[in-house]
Parts: sequence; structure tokens; C-alpha cells
Amino acid sequence: MVFVTRPHLPPLEDFWLYVTYIWESRILTNGGALHERLEAMLQDYLDAARLSLFNNGTIALLTALQALGLKGEVITTPFSFVATAHTLLWRDLTPVFADINPWTLNLDPSKVEEAISPRTCAILPVHCYGRPCEVEALAHLARRYKLKLVYDAAHAFGTRLHGQSLLRYGDLSILSFHATKIFNTFEGGAVACHDAEMKLRLDQLKNFGFMGETVVETAGINGKMSEIHAAMGLAQLPHLASIIARRGRLDAAYRERLAEAPGLRCLPWPDDVSPNYAYFPVLVGADAPYSRDELLERLRARGVFPRRYFYPLISEFDMYRHLPSAAPDRLPAALDASRRVLCLPIYPDLEMSAVDLICETITRP
Repeated sequence: MVFVTRPHLPPLEDFWLYVTYIWESRILTNGGALHERLEAMLQDYLDAARLSLFNNGTIALLTALQALGLKGEVITTPFSFVATAHTLLWRDLTPVFADINPWTLNLDPSKVEEAISPRTCAILPVHCYGRPCEVEALAHLARRYKLKLVYDAAHAFGTRLHGQSLLRYGDLSILSFHATKIFNTFEGGAVACHDAEMKLRLDQLKNFGFMGETVVETAGINGKMSEIHAAMGLAQLPHLASIIARRGRLDAAYRERLAEAPGLRCLPWPDDVSPNYAYFPVLVGADAPYSRDELLERLRARGVFPRRYFYPLISEFDMYRHLPSAAPDRLPAALDASRRVLCLPIYPDLEMSAVDLICETITRP
């Protein structure tokens, strides 16, 4: 069976070297040596000004919102994984959904501006599938309306725009190191920020609010990454170049084989982007020989399990559908994409024979 993704695992002996160190040091968490080493190495690799590691991406995003002290409404996309909006509810913030650009599937800045109200405190865009948002337009809106700009960059590990790290944009950016991501630490995440003061704030919040041994300055949370998770990250790092290169070859193979597929649109990578090839989404048009869901069943019948990322929209779930911004007629592009999108399998050890099988299933009558 071929699933939409499969986690990359480093050689067991590489991981075991770090595990042996943990057994010798008997330091399991609370900012141990492996945690500190991984944080520094990722900060350098990702060209982030500052980086704070977390136990997962959701807690990282929750803490980022807390660190900014946001109150009121936050404009975000309905075309994402539910964690993006769930963190807003956990912080007693009101999600306001804005529609997406039908070509990029990222938040449409013009729709964001239409959604801004006196209660708006921030914009929470997602670099969907690792493709950069319209960062300059969103930065302009944030400055003009005095809003915070927090990027959900869970898909965008290592992606660069104009040669610059995506983590350099916005006030904060959040990464996920979940098993499904191109870089994983079993579970994990991080917040990228721009200065030492915010880095200290994030580190304090993820450790229950402690500042020193006996002083608690704020109501923090337990968001620390353990040493065993940091060990996994350190064992993964040397393989990142080959992981992304292999994903790039698979991406190119799909595009070549599906170039003439009727009614099928492969999302392009913009020329000014250095991609991470995190996902391979296609949009199934009305002129395709099969609907999206018919194609999904054809692939499943052959042992291939793509995913409908993202269907249904976040705005269609019960806890959000009552919001005025969740009305389907306000989100036509997002609704259309959610009914047509299919993410095909892509991961480093996916065989080209599997790509051939997938493409043959898609293109044959």
C-alpha cells in the first residue's frame, strides 16, 4: 500500500548514538544539551533570527498567540488543518475566515482587507503546501491597520522566497516537526521570532512561566521538547539535502507524467521560490474524466491512499459553521478547492514505479 506520506527515518545507529548520550547524561528534558544543540543548528539551517523549540506545532502556535497578548478577532484561512483555528478558540480569540486565492490556495490579501474590523487584532495566514503567501501585501495590511502577523509555516520548513527564509516574514512563524512533515522529531515544533526579548518570552511561556528557580511571572504551559525528540532531530539533519532532492525528483516525475492529463491542474512552484516539495496537490476540474472522489476511489482500489487536504473546510466543522465568516457564499474559492483537491503520495523512498502506477491510474480512460 502507498500512503500519502511516510516519515523519513535516519539510520538507527545514528539515532542510537544520541540515545546512548541521553542514558549517560540522565537528562531527559528541560533544555538539555541535545535540545540546545538542535535549536542552534535549526536556527542556522533555517536562517531564523531566533528559534524556540516546542513539543509540537499546535502548542507552539498556542504559545505564540499568548506571547503576543492578542484579544479580539483574528483573520485566517478556512483551507488548512483544524489546528490553525483551534488554537484561536483555545485563546478565546474569534476566528474570522477570509477566502483564498484560487491559484495559490493561500489567503487572498484583498479578502483579508475586506474582513478587517475594529476588533481585528491579527492575521494568521498559512503557507499552504509550503507555497509562500503574498507576504508583502500581507505585511502592508498589517502595518496599515496596526495588526500582528503570525504565519502558520507548518508546511514550509526550509522554503525560501527570493533567496530569503520565509521565517523572516511576519512577527512570528510556527513550524511543525510532526511525523508527516519533511523534517520530523517524532513530534515537535518551533516558533521563529526576530529578537532576544521575544525568544525569552517564548522560552518562559513554554516552561510554565518560570523565570529562574522560584519566580513565576506568567501563566505558562508545558511546551518543552524532550531530549529524545531532539535526538531524532539531530539524527535527521544530515539527511535533509538528500530528502528534499529526492522529493524534487518525484515532483518533477509527477509533472512530466501528468502534463497532458485532461482536467487536472498541478499547482506550480513560483519561479522566485526555492521549494521544499512538501506536498503534491492536484485540482480535479469539471472537464476531467472522473470527479475528485471517483479518482480517490480508483486509486484506493489499487492500494494508493492520497488525501483530500483540505476537505472539509475548517469553516464547515460544527464549532465554526455558526460564524458569519463561515458562510459558504463568502468563501467560494476555498469551497471550490476543497471539493477538487487531492494530495498525491510524495516521500523520499517512494518508488518511481509507484509514481508510474498512480499516474497511469489517473490518466487511463
